[in-house]
Amino acid sequence: MKIGVSTLALFPMSLKEILDYLESINVKYCELMMEYPYNRIDPDIVNSYNIKTSIHAPLSDINIASLNESIRKASVEEVKSSIDLASKMDSEIVVVHPGHMAFLARKFPEKIKESSLISLKECSKFAEEHGIKLCVENMPDMEGMTCKGLDELNELVQEIGALMTIDVGHAYNAGVSIGEILKYDNIGHFHLSDNDGSFDNHNAVGSKDIDFKSLFEGLNKKNFEGVLVVEVTNKDEILESLDYIKKLVD
Repeated sequence: MKIGVSTLALFPMSLKEILDYLESINVKYCELMMEYPYNRIDPDIVNSYNIKTSIHAPLSDINIASLNESIRKASVEEVKSSIDLASKMDSEIVVVHPGHMAFLARKFPEKIKESSLISLKECSKFAEEHGIKLCVENMPDMEGMTCKGLDELNELVQEIGALMTIDVGHAYNAGVSIGEILKYDNIGHFHLSDNDGSFDNHNAVGSKDIDFKSLFEGLNKKNFEGVLVVEVTNKDEILESLDYIKKLVD
């Protein structure tokens, strides 16, 4: 089982500090979140480490589903920048959010869906041209989010020729069971965190209510070959998560 760690928990350490730390705890896979100050990183620095990477396209101030065309286009260009960077670092995967419904735009859900689809088709084509797998992530049960359900996400990625990133914490918060997750064969990537179902807190893996034992057993039966990235909020939770996962898989 390939286990990685997201830079989310180590923000705002420098990139070199992050990679040094991950090497020190024997982590072989890292997901780089393309938010400032990591949005314009030097691929040569990353390539100097014995750590395989995936890229998480920016999310905090872009929206590929925006009904404002200039915002939508700028957001797509940011995703493309992540894909281009991934191709320079031998990263196989770029994770992208499907976009969200801005407050007033929530009156036009079908237009939002259409805008997201247009953007993701363009991003998927660009990723394919660069030898990168685009993996679209499911969202938590929060107002304004799209693709909370896996059927909706599955339909979307099939239409654009991409794969799914399953955020297990998002799924649990949205009422999606481990059994439902394991039904799908077009999952390319996982994000791991825990919660009690009431909110997407990104707690340490094994600290709350999600049945990770069943998830890992199911993925082993399916011979899943992708990376499962621990996406928590601080160093202590990284170590707690890795320790819990080690006990599950040993």
